[in-house]
Amino acid sequence: MKILQDYGLESLKNLIAQMGEKPFRAGQIMRSLHQGRAISEMTDLSKDFREKLLENFVDNPAKIIKKLVSVDGTEKYLIALYDGNIVEGVFMKNNYGNTQCLSTQVGCRMGCKFCASGIGGLVRNLSAGEMLACVAVVNKINGGTLDKRAVTNVVLMGSGEPLDNYDNVVSFLRMLSDKNGLNVSPRNVSLSTCGLVPEMYKLASEGLPVNLTVSLHNPFDEERKKLMPIARAYTVGEILKACDNYFEKTGRRYIFEYSLVKGVNDTEDCLKELARLLSHKPCHVNVIRLNEVKENGLKATDDKNAYKFQANLVKLGVSATVRRLNGADIEGACGQLRRSHLNKGE
Repeated sequence: MKILQDYGLESLKNLIAQMGEKPFRAGQIMRSLHQGRAISEMTDLSKDFREKLLENFVDNPAKIIKKLVSVDGTEKYLIALYDGNIVEGVFMKNNYGNTQCLSTQVGCRMGCKFCASGIGGLVRNLSAGEMLACVAVVNKINGGTLDKRAVTNVVLMGSGEPLDNYDNVVSFLRMLSDKNGLNVSPRNVSLSTCGLVPEMYKLASEGLPVNLTVSLHNPFDEERKKLMPIARAYTVGEILKACDNYFEKTGRRYIFEYSLVKGVNDTEDCLKELARLLSHKPCHVNVIRLNEVKENGLKATDDKNAYKFQANLVKLGVSATVRRLNGADIEGACGQLRRSHLNKGE
């Protein structure tokens, strides 16, 4: 079965013409899809037309099957896809707007040691339309419309490596920013990568000025390899050159994620090397208190040391903040809730 959300406005116009319907139906359907409506819920279409669509397209490719609410207000969702696979979504409320954390793959093949997403490997990529449907359904459940969105910012930082699903992610970003739909500016989108250097160069030339975020987690190549297998393919130096190119092409400063693992990357040597590499760069460092995953055995640095690490980075000339913890009590880290769900056989 095909997914109607994979069709942009022009593709919908062609589809509508082939089905013998009037051209204005294309915009009507697109607005409904971006509002999170299933085909069967499009009551402004005739019953016969809906039935024609349902013969070839999935009624609703993204259904929320479980919702957890944290004491801090963060909401986490399990989202069932049309084929029975499950991904996660997180909705975080902030003073500057509301952010949805979005999955781009079912599982992940990057194998980062601190992340639950990669346990079990990669199952499959999400299509552009599936990602769009995940945003639309979260926007809808939180009372959002096209005119007044509940989801104002999107972070591609859920399960999966976005740049490992490059073509679908770029198509999704173009659909997401379509003025006829949800109309989320690329400047309100952050894309997190573990450092796929060739794709970072490609992204810089797409004309999509998203906020590029790179999972660094160790400034030393050999030590980084122990946390992130992708480091065997691309060095920190190569990643920094790709980031510099991104800044030159887009004018957007880039962000590094740095999850503090007790006794591993919270050392004085790591601090000084990180500062040496970044103090002169147009970047920011998000210091993260590791959200522990029981399967990997890694321990988080305590709050005191996390804030000390961040303060020392600032003293050494690096823009840095400690990221606010969200949803720790509801398995808020990437892949945790899905993993728990699968382990229980639900």
